[in-house]
Amino acid sequence: MRLFRALYISAGIVELATPGGVRAQATAEVDQSARVATQGTRTRVYDANFFAQFAPRTALDIVGRVPGFNLELGNIDTRGFTGAAGNIVINGSRPSTKAETLEATLARLPARSVVRVEVGPGDLYGAEYSGKSQVLNVILSAQSSFDGTVTAAARRDFKGHITPTGSASAMIKRGASTFNLSGGTEHSFGVQEGTDTLFNPGSGAVVEYRRKDISFRDFNPYLSGSWALEHGKDRAVRLNARWSLARWDLEQKNRVAPAEGSQRDDGLIQDYDNSVFEIGVDVTRPIAGGAIKLVGLTTRRKLNNFDGYLKRNGLLEDGAVTVGGFEQNQISKRNESIGRLSWTRQDFAAFSFEVGGEAVLNSLDSAVDLFVVDEGERLRIDLPIDRARVREKRAEAFINLGHSLTPTLRLDAGLTYEYSILAVRGDARADRTLKFLKPKVTVDWKPGGGWHTQLSVVRTVAQLDFFDFISAAELGSDRVNAGNANLLPQRAWEGRLTVDRPIFGEGLAKLEFGSERIGLLQDRILIFNKAGQAFDALGNIGTGKRSFARLTLDAPLSGLWSGLRAKFDGTIQRTRVEDPISGEKRNFSGSFPNWQWSVKVRRDSGAFSYGFSVTDRDNFTFFRTDEFDSNYISADATSFVEFRPNARTAITFDFINALNTGFGRERLLFFPHRADPQQRIRELRERNGHVNIGLTVKRSFGGGKASSASAS
Repeated sequence: MRLFRALYISAGIVELATPGGVRAQATAEVDQSARVATQGTRTRVYDANFFAQFAPRTALDIVGRVPGFNLELGNIDTRGFTGAAGNIVINGSRPSTKAETLEATLARLPARSVVRVEVGPGDLYGAEYSGKSQVLNVILSAQSSFDGTVTAAARRDFKGHITPTGSASAMIKRGASTFNLSGGTEHSFGVQEGTDTLFNPGSGAVVEYRRKDISFRDFNPYLSGSWALEHGKDRAVRLNARWSLARWDLEQKNRVAPAEGSQRDDGLIQDYDNSVFEIGVDVTRPIAGGAIKLVGLTTRRKLNNFDGYLKRNGLLEDGAVTVGGFEQNQISKRNESIGRLSWTRQDFAAFSFEVGGEAVLNSLDSAVDLFVVDEGERLRIDLPIDRARVREKRAEAFINLGHSLTPTLRLDAGLTYEYSILAVRGDARADRTLKFLKPKVTVDWKPGGGWHTQLSVVRTVAQLDFFDFISAAELGSDRVNAGNANLLPQRAWEGRLTVDRPIFGEGLAKLEFGSERIGLLQDRILIFNKAGQAFDALGNIGTGKRSFARLTLDAPLSGLWSGLRAKFDGTIQRTRVEDPISGEKRNFSGSFPNWQWSVKVRRDSGAFSYGFSVTDRDNFTFFRTDEFDSNYISADATSFVEFRPNARTAITFDFINALNTGFGRERLLFFPHRADPQQRIRELRERNGHVNIGLTVKRSFGGGKASSASAS
């Protein structure tokens, strides 16, 4: 393969090649290397045969092998349809679902149905994606066929427990109709061991030592299906539905050794149930030289959580009994209904044009009951806000224009107006009306030589998480997160500059710079209940700044060793805000490490593939009003070996936490809080799940016409 070779597919379809052969439906001959767009185009195109060396089984496997592309899942918990978008579209359209992640959607699409993928700037795919430097379009075959994948897996933890899981998906293509059905268990069981050590920070004396054994189970059976009738980009009807029942169970055994007093065996249990049902539909029709699209989506979620902390009067082996502790019940219902209408036209007076609007109804009903248990008696603890009903009516209207100033330079601009009426009832009454203008502008430039740059400036407004209005305890951390009904959304001006260029033929180097100025930054504040007790809660603390740089290098290294490929991704960032209690400048609370990086290395050789990945990051801290909670982790590694005995079967061994590294937290607790500290305690938590081994078998079937599907 010649380095820096640039080709663009203008016609023809080449379907996925497997070790058993290539299915092709073409109107022109095309080269079987990666397709890199010429200067006059705005996309890089990779035909399906490029991915044959990786023997993918699903579209998710294909997406993971696109050079230089980093999958963004979006946020399915975001209210409304617009803000939840990631950076994947299928046949040029966004999946009309929020309950299902992009990973789940891609995992149920058989790889054999993928004709090619196209990587281009976000403005090519509508207002939801403008400003994104890369959006990947998965193009599915129009040929009638029957394809599917069955996956069976098992995982062994370091104590010898083996947990099975399985899934299956099938896709039937008959003319313009496509039916897709998938189901599975997503079952995992894990164990960890570790210690907690509490110190007096002044003297260094140990106050308490805890030895912990933790086991947890995540069981998530699901069933999803979709139907699409597609006669073209502007003539389509799509329907999808998903049901899932997520269950999380945890049991923690604590051997507690206080500095004064006898040892005892305490325990923590968690039993969480979260069911989700969603149905969505979108219809696209041609009108006035463009396309009008209507999206409808409704989601229903139910949450039923129980936490219990058991305090005993001694060791279980000595016949100890439960003498106290805490219990918490949380029951919530969260509903969302969305309607979205948009009209697009690519040649409106030499502009690409999009206009539309979205209306959303959201609600949350939640009740939290926290009890202290003493000698069998349960006394309810009154939290600041533990009963709440939240209702929101939200609407937004948007307009977007794009124009190619020259063959190499393009300008896109847009304006969104958001209007929201929010009402909180229950233990607090807080009504507000929110109005925001959100402009954005993007300049996309290809100066030649394979270089591509994009500069964007956008005004963003974060959404409020309704659960931040409601108080709840974390029994495993012995703390309370108070609800704040007066919370306001933070808003920011964000700038991005991205530069990328092909390297080593099929590789890509990408450098991204970002800067953000955030008003009404959401961080931790003190609030008080009616009795004057202080609690830590999420609140607005002022203006914050964030800047970052991210480097991605994704390249074939066949010159060193045939079939070798490596990818490096690294980020450095700086966040600054004034602490509301100390008045000093500090980082943002939460997952904002100053640096993080990952390296993935893979080699494909005939029927075998093998490789490893290593990730590491700096510590980060939650600057709560009653503690500093720092999280750290040592470099983490995974490795795999895959064997493909035939074109339809892949057997993979995974080694999880291959370096046997642990993770932990260091907490500095202030009593009653940092504004008036009377006592301090330092707590060090260490955990390790040790090496886990996984075995996965994937089997694809079908691949022929729907009327005569067969598997070898």
